[in-house]
Amino acid sequence: MSETRYMISDASKLIDVEAHVLRYWEEELELSIPRNEMGHRYYTEENIRLFRNIKELKEQGVQLKAIKGILPELGNGDLQIGGLVARLEPGAVRTAGDPEEKMFQFQTIMSRLISEALEDNTEQLGKEISIQVGDHVIKEMDYLLRMKEEREDERFKKLDEAIRNSQKTRKQLALFSRKEEKKKPGLFGLKKRQTV
Repeated sequence: MSETRYMISDASKLIDVEAHVLRYWEEELELSIPRNEMGHRYYTEENIRLFRNIKELKEQGVQLKAIKGILPELGNGDLQIGGLVARLEPGAVRTAGDPEEKMFQFQTIMSRLISEALEDNTEQLGKEISIQVGDHVIKEMDYLLRMKEEREDERFKKLDEAIRNSQKTRKQLALFSRKEEKKKPGLFGLKKRQTV
């Protein structure tokens, strides 16, 4: 005999919740809901029973985090739900309307909100820091390159000046040596003949 399979729309009607609620509970409670050959979820009688128990606990004010801790007992049918005192932490027993339970739920909600805010802001802060550091590094690199270019320009100016001075000195020496050569008498006391 084959078991009855319910599509998500039928299961949501039987449990009296929206289909998206079933998908959300499945994800948050890490339930493994079977799928058919086409990849669509289907629910068995056992799944329907489990989701009804989850719904009843939720209506009593129990959070999914607490429900997740007692899932094995819910699945076995060991835990009775109607008018139930649900075990939320080892050694602690609270009823759904208990002020301690409400405080626990408030703390859980605040903890989740703070965690999500930190995650969101950490990513945004990381991006901003990355942009600012990147801009600073680029400015610093521009400055260093400019300084290097200025030093190289100064070095080339000095080198160019030294080359020009050297050339000028050579020209002056060449001129001087030509004049001196003209003044010197040649062999036998004759002046050298100039060639044109």
